[in-house]
Amino acid sequence: MVCMVSRTGRHLQRYDNLGRRQVVGCIPYRYKSSSDGTMTDDLEVLVISSQKCQKMMFPKGGWELDESREEAALRESLEEAGVRGNVECELGKWDFMSKSHGTFYEGYMFPLLVKEELDFWPEQNLRQRTWMNVKEARDVCQHWWMKEALDILVERLNSLKQQNEQNYPNICSDLVAKISSL
Repeated sequence: MVCMVSRTGRHLQRYDNLGRRQVVGCIPYRYKSSSDGTMTDDLEVLVISSQKCQKMMFPKGGWELDESREEAALRESLEEAGVRGNVECELGKWDFMSKSHGTFYEGYMFPLLVKEELDFWPEQNLRQRTWMNVKEARDVCQHWWMKEALDILVERLNSLKQQNEQNYPNICSDLVAKISSL
């Protein structure tokens, strides 16, 4: 077993040229499996509770000097939600004010296609994690900018699905015909 701990402190923290702390987060997602184990089109996203209260959000945290934004997003997802996967193309950048600190932040969000959900992770005793459909996640998420990122992710995934259906409209029927002919 590997011992994992969350990074602490702000000595490696990045700030932009206006003095805003830079944070990076992920929207961990997967497609639900049906009872026979096949993938469905039902999208699920993973939300986590805040450390201080039970408000829900997506994993996010400070972007540090020794890592890329993608590495920071992956690290935060592992530390806070206990998931690993593929970080995909950035969803966007948001400027927002922290209600608790009264300071401005610059936040970046990425999709994370989840490949592994860990039984043990650094912040498992500090947070709850819950898979939800998009509507439920949007309703419980406490940050407006994370809701916007979720909307962009859903748009992107729907667009990719439509492109695939247009480019490969008969792929399933073609496969069935080939299998039947064997």
